[in-house]
Order: sequence, then structure tokens, then C-alpha cells
Amino acid sequence: MAASTLKLVFFLLFSFFTFSPTTSSHHPLDPLTPSEFKLVRTLVKKSYPSPKHNLTFQYISLDEPDKPALHSWLSKPKSKPPPRRAFVITRLNRQSHELVVDLSNRYIVSDKVYNGNDGYPLLTLDEQTVASELPFSYKPFIDSVKKRRLNLSEVVCTTFSVGWFGEEHSERVIKILCFYIEGSANLYMRPLEGVSLLVDLDELKIVEYYDRARLPVPKAEGTEYRLSKQKPAFGPRLNRFAIDQPDGPGFKINGHKISWANWEFHVGFDVRAGPIISLASIYDLEKGTYRQVLYRGFVSELFVPYMDPTEEWYYKTFFDAGEFGFGQSAVPLEPLADCPANAAFIDAYFAGEDGTPVKISNAICIFEQHSGSVLWRHTEIAIPGEVITEVRPEVSLIVRMVTTIGNYDYILDWEFKPSGSIKIGVGLTGILEVKAADYTHTSQIKEEAYGTLLAKNTIGVYHDHFLTYYLDLDVDGEANSFVKNNLVTKRVTDKSSLRKSYWTVESETAKTESDAKIQLGLKPSELVVVNPNKKTKPGNNIGYRLIPGSISNPLLSSDDFPQIRGAFTNYNVWVTPYNKSEKWAGGQYIDRSHGDDTLATWTLRNRGIENKDIVLWYTMGFHHVPCQEDFPIMPTLSGGFELRPTNFFESNPVLKTKPPNHVNSTSKP
Repeated sequence: MAASTLKLVFFLLFSFFTFSPTTSSHHPLDPLTPSEFKLVRTLVKKSYPSPKHNLTFQYISLDEPDKPALHSWLSKPKSKPPPRRAFVITRLNRQSHELVVDLSNRYIVSDKVYNGNDGYPLLTLDEQTVASELPFSYKPFIDSVKKRRLNLSEVVCTTFSVGWFGEEHSERVIKILCFYIEGSANLYMRPLEGVSLLVDLDELKIVEYYDRARLPVPKAEGTEYRLSKQKPAFGPRLNRFAIDQPDGPGFKINGHKISWANWEFHVGFDVRAGPIISLASIYDLEKGTYRQVLYRGFVSELFVPYMDPTEEWYYKTFFDAGEFGFGQSAVPLEPLADCPANAAFIDAYFAGEDGTPVKISNAICIFEQHSGSVLWRHTEIAIPGEVITEVRPEVSLIVRMVTTIGNYDYILDWEFKPSGSIKIGVGLTGILEVKAADYTHTSQIKEEAYGTLLAKNTIGVYHDHFLTYYLDLDVDGEANSFVKNNLVTKRVTDKSSLRKSYWTVESETAKTESDAKIQLGLKPSELVVVNPNKKTKPGNNIGYRLIPGSISNPLLSSDDFPQIRGAFTNYNVWVTPYNKSEKWAGGQYIDRSHGDDTLATWTLRNRGIENKDIVLWYTMGFHHVPCQEDFPIMPTLSGGFELRPTNFFESNPVLKTKPPNHVNSTSKP
């Protein structure tokens, strides 16, 4: 696990930006600053001064202003901004407290105790670190390591959430599993299979210990991924290249506001969600004004269930955003590797368990991508004696963050195109979750292995990744509707044509939440969020279309406990009326949750969604059958989806785009 932070720092030719320590100069959606985290800590600790209180900060983030208040301020930006507040979840005496802290007036607005035992807040890095160190002073564990004839100093332990399987519980616990690093830094490929510990996080003590198996620890041979440890031969060889922007970057950063080409948007940060894109608007050349597209978008949850139901593995059904925190687990981006030479970098801050700010440098990067793609083109050869070729190269702007949740690295991209499209990309890389086994060849496997034999004694377990995005689209205004343009086959029956069939579009506007639930792939349709109150000159509804990527639906049974908790993945598409409190698809308290506060339960109310302020929820997924190419480290597997203007503009919005001038490089290899 790793941390993250938010402040603007430029690389190469870029100037430096520093946050103001006061709250008055903030944009209302700016993430909390280090001084604000300290203020929250001071105010909360003053309210609980007794040393007997074991107070921990599990979550501190901006309490975003009410949408009407923000829009009122946006229309009059020189007016007084909405109250700047923080939303805080603390643990105190085995209870979760929800606090709203007024940062401008320096007082606690409210303190609500969450008494339920059907879920717990975000796990902090600090408590996980302490928990993972407990085994090394625990005699039964030390004896288990000795029995395996392993060197205790070469053992590393880390944390795993335990899920919920119908049991009553009142303890916030975490599982500890351990790995062997002798001969390789790739610890996840060398598990101590069968050894596990259960730690009470509120007491930080071991409450259960198991040593069930004596399986061999997989060998270190072939597992090392560091370049310095590789031996010849090397390859393939990749030639050098250069990125040169002699005129400087094409985008501007003012605070957290980004301006590029015909786009303006705000980049925020949350310890749970990671990057948050807000207030994305695009300039309409014909209308001479910026038009609203996306009010707020972020990863709401990531569900990763593993498919091994055995005693040592059944609980591995992770909710990575709500349990471990996408933002909390963000890692520093490597210049020239994670991001190109023309990237600007943003730092991000979150609060540690004691409330003090934690910083990660280069948590987010922003860069223009000259990808070699084509924005639009045509070659005309039908005109006698003339050949006309018009081509416009595509340049896009990318906002990127990488989060490392234990063994997996997730590359999260928001790509803005001059054509009005927003492409959301996800890359999966890092290390597979493997289990040790007696097998050295597939011919030895006579029973269900629940995975692929990748190397000697090493099975990569089958699993899924489901990412659910929160997309509050405000297409040219807040009042929107969700339209399914179904593609329907029609028969020609009146002998008016030699054709016997064709397809046409039959539009269906979703009236309620149940109308909008969609499992993709069952029938062809175009899914569009439209503004029914505005039309183009020819009379079409102004809209933005969802273009899905590869489609994956859950394969677990609906009554399986992990799927009850992850029921928000039952459909690829959901639409809900905007509700400030409905942000997290898996619920506010997802660690050990029971699935009774999810997107699936909210929509049972079947609220009206026509011509209202609505939120689109989209789940993209990967069914991952590991293969040997994923060993010992996985080449990036990519997926994504697109939000594309559909009758939003009167015509091609990039028709008059001038191609960038070429730069001739004189450098030679």
C-alpha cells in the first residue's frame, strides 16, 4: 500500500505552484490542504481530550458543497463561496463517528455515531503496518517459520480484508498472510501457504492463528522483475525517441483548474476515490461559449473476487477503493516512464491515522499525447483530374494516476479529446495473486485447481476486476434523461424492395431507475444521456453517448455473499437521481459490509429519473484467467469506455482545427 498528495509541480519547462494556507482563496471543490488537515485534527482532538480515548482518523476529505450552492457561486464567482467543510470518519471506543467540520468558522457542525456492525470504514495504512508486524513477536508463528526451515528475517507479512459470509460480528479484524523474499523481491510469488493470522484492529492484537498446510514455498528462480537483477540476453530493443514542445505545454493550470484546447475542468483528489474530475465543460466555437458536460466523475468502487472457495482462499473478495483506498494507495509517478517528458505533476495529500497530513509527490500527471492517431481524414479521388487529401492528427490531454493495492497496479486515465469525447482508461499490471501447490506439471493436476499452473508449485488463481464509475453528467444543464436507442430488425413485407430486412432505431426514455438497469450484450442499443429541454437546429436532442468497452458480467451466483456485497456489478449500467450522499456504489462502510447499503439497494426505491439531475453509473470488468505471460510480472492489460457527444454540436466541432506545426529534430542516436 502507498500514499498520495495534491499540489501542483511542473516538470521540465513548467513553473511551480504552491497552495495558499488560507481557505478563502480555494475553489469550493479543491481538495483539503495540509493546513486544513491539521486544523481538522486539532478541532477533533479538542472535542475528545481524555487520554483514555483511542481516537483514530479513518477518513478525512472535502465535504463537497451542495450542488445548487456551487452553481450559484459559479454564476457569480466573486461572491462568497459555499462553506468549506470536511467530512471525517473516526474510530473511538469501537464506534465509527461521522463528523462534519466547518473549516471557515473552525467548529464541528455535527457528530453522528454509526452503531451498526454491518460495515467498517476505510483501513488506514498505519494500522495495517502495525498489524503486519505483530507476527514477528508471536511464538506460534515463529515456530511455523522454523518448521519450514525458513529464515525469519526473510519473511514479509501484509494485510488482507476478510469479507463477510453471513456471520454475526462486532470486531473489526484483518487477515495477515506472509511471504518469503530470500532470493527475490517478488514476494507475492513466494507465499507461505496455509499460515494466516487474524488481528483485531481496534485492539491491535492477534486473536486467531492457523497453520494448516506444509506446501512448498515456490522457488525464487525466475520471479525477479528488477532490471538490475536480470541476466543477458536482453530484449526486445526499443529505439530512443524525443518529445519536444518548444512553445511549452498546450494546457494551463490555475490552482486545480485545467484549461486545454477547447476543454476546461477541475482536478481533485480523495483518499478513497483517487482523482476526481469535476466541472468539465467544452467550448462551442459556433455558440461562442463553454457548455457543461460532466459535473463530477471518479472511480466509486473496485470489486475483485477470487475464485478459489477453499478454506485458505474463500474470503479473498476485495473492495479495493472502500477497504484500502485508491487515493491512499497512490504511488509516485516516475517521470519519463509512467508519464512522458512533457508531463506536469501534481502532488496529493491525505490524513494519516493520527490526522496529520501525508504527502506523495507526483501522484497525478497531466500531459498532451501526440499518439499518431487521426482526428479526422478523407481522400477524395472522384473529382476528375484531382486528388484531395485532408488529414488532422489527433492530440489529446491525459490525466493519470497509478494506485498500487498490494500486488496489483492500476493505471487510471482520463483522456480529453478536442472532438468532445472523454475516454476513460484502466490498465492492470503488477503481480498476480498466486497460491503454492505440489504441482510441477499440468499432468499432475487431477482435481479442481481454481487457476493456471504458471511455474513449479505456483498457481495463478482465477479472479475478476469490476470497476464502477460515478458519472454525474450534466449535458448542457442539470435536467437530463437517459435514452436507450434500441437497434431493431425490421422485415420488408410489402414487396416495395428487393431487400427482406433492415434495422432501425426505436428510442425508449427511462422513466424510473428500474427502466435504466442494463446488462450489456443482450441486445444492441446506443445509450445516451440527453437534455430533453434543448435541441439542435434540425430538432435532435442534445446528448452524450456511452460507448462501452469489452463487456464482462458477474459469474458468481446472486446469493453468494461476495456478490450480495458487490450487487452493484449485477448491471453494467445504472441511472439514479442525483443525491449528494450516494457516492460509493458499495456503501459508506464496505469493510465487512452486508450489502444493505449499495447502489443495488438504493435503486429499489425506483425513483423517477426523467428530465432530472441524474447520475450514470458504469461498471467495466475483466475476467482474468492467468497465463504464463503474466509471470513473474504482468504486462499491462487495458480496457476502458468513452463518453462521446451525440447531437451535442451542430456539426463536426473540430472541422476548423489547424494541425500543429512539426518540429524537426536534429538529434541523432
